[in-house]
Amino acid sequence: MSKVEIIKRPVEKIGWDLKKSAWSSAIESLLIMIFGILWVVWPDMTIIVVANLLGTIFIVSGIYQIINYFVVKGQNDFFNNGLLSGVVALLIGIATIIIGEDIASIFRIIIGIWMVYEALVRVNTAIKLHSAGVKVWSYILIIAIMMLALGVFVTFNSGAVVQLIGWMMILTGIVGIVGDTMFIQQINTVVDKLTK
Repeated sequence: MSKVEIIKRPVEKIGWDLKKSAWSSAIESLLIMIFGILWVVWPDMTIIVVANLLGTIFIVSGIYQIINYFVVKGQNDFFNNGLLSGVVALLIGIATIIIGEDIASIFRIIIGIWMVYEALVRVNTAIKLHSAGVKVWSYILIIAIMMLALGVFVTFNSGAVVQLIGWMMILTGIVGIVGDTMFIQQINTVVDKLTK
């Protein structure tokens, strides 16, 4: 292997890692936007479907943990809490399905926190781009701050109606996709700056 190939490989890996991270963020922004559209178009139905989906996941997980506890003879293992965690997961799943519509506020908080997290990831990206001398860092920072404001609004505004939350999610998704697209277009510049 030549010296050029040894140097080239880490550069390609850096570029690949950056692209993978950027596309992952873009997909998460798209998911936020899709959830937002569903909340605007079918608010009540979306809450019920998501509640049933989460409830089913918890129930399946609980049943699996309970069965697994007895199959692996976990009762003889002092540190195996599979039976307890399985029963708790099962009860949470049943409760989630039963109270479906009443847990809309919990969904709002979870989604709001997700939006805040996505915004903070982009703030971190903007800071790294600034330190690498990439010019678009300020635009990505502005986009991240907008996302952060929307996420905080959704998280802490308990009086917000489902449709308004949906519109905030759509806006957050669009803003996130724009920021991710800008970052993807600058990946080669970032790699050049990092490998000089």
